[in-house]
Amino acid sequence: MIVEIEGLRKVYDGKQRVVAVDGIDLNVRPGELYGLLGPNGAGKTTTISICTTRVLPTAGVVRIAGIDVVKTPALARKRIGVVPQYNTLDRACTVYENIFFHCLYFGFSRVDARERTVKLLEQFHLSERGEAYPSQLSGGLAQRVQIARAIAHRPSVLFLDEPSAGLDPQSRIAMWEAVRNLRQEGITVVLTTHYMEEADELCERVAIIDHGKILVEDTPSALKGSVGAQRVYELDLRTQQGMPQLMSELERRPGIASVETTASGLRIFAEGAEGLLSEVVSLANPYGLRDLTITETSLETVFIRLTGRELRE
Repeated sequence: MIVEIEGLRKVYDGKQRVVAVDGIDLNVRPGELYGLLGPNGAGKTTTISICTTRVLPTAGVVRIAGIDVVKTPALARKRIGVVPQYNTLDRACTVYENIFFHCLYFGFSRVDARERTVKLLEQFHLSERGEAYPSQLSGGLAQRVQIARAIAHRPSVLFLDEPSAGLDPQSRIAMWEAVRNLRQEGITVVLTTHYMEEADELCERVAIIDHGKILVEDTPSALKGSVGAQRVYELDLRTQQGMPQLMSELERRPGIASVETTASGLRIFAEGAEGLLSEVVSLANPYGLRDLTITETSLETVFIRLTGRELRE
């Protein structure tokens, strides 16, 4: 395994004790694109911060390519690239210089650093922006520069913390393509995100994390299949009276896998049975059906089943 995490725990002591990471175990295979999916504050960024030597763990072990990140952090840093959640490009340097100086920092000769920088600018379609400064770049371009800089020293693992936060849809798609192409260089990618479609689009395996714990881990398709339903109906009802009877009636209908209560009504997990929607509406109307939304099963559906709350927060 290229990334090994065993019994990872991080506790922040202060006026209010916070358990940010609570006993995480996970392994990432070489060349894999692995995602940590969960809401803001779930412990994703803390986990990445420990893996990248920016935060010391309270307990547990993290090894990158067999290197203990706590015992030998300097050696571990040579094997990792990091793109943090916020823009950390040097504003006083051009795009070219941001990458070039990064190469020099990691021991490249000036000739090799220049060659590597030019190659990366071409790879990330930034050649025409080499003399621009970070303040002149859009969010999407700046993110591509950060990724290019992070892999300039040819790390074994690239950690991306919320890589598409703040990006418009077009920039997000361009960033996704850049991340996919990294696999051609043999780089393992570990990313955190609270966008379920991002994890579904990019990752071969996903761990859903909440309150510092991993709730489930598998491929996106397997996780979605575990729900046992193709669609989710959200019912907004005017009254909660008689809810057990309505739930019982719905659960007896063919095509309905399960029914659960929400703050505003009911959530129905259903298969694509013919005529099911009209039956649901007919049964719910006497309870003051105010609104009904239908969504396809997604990773957020899995998260809702596990925690009972929305993923986007």
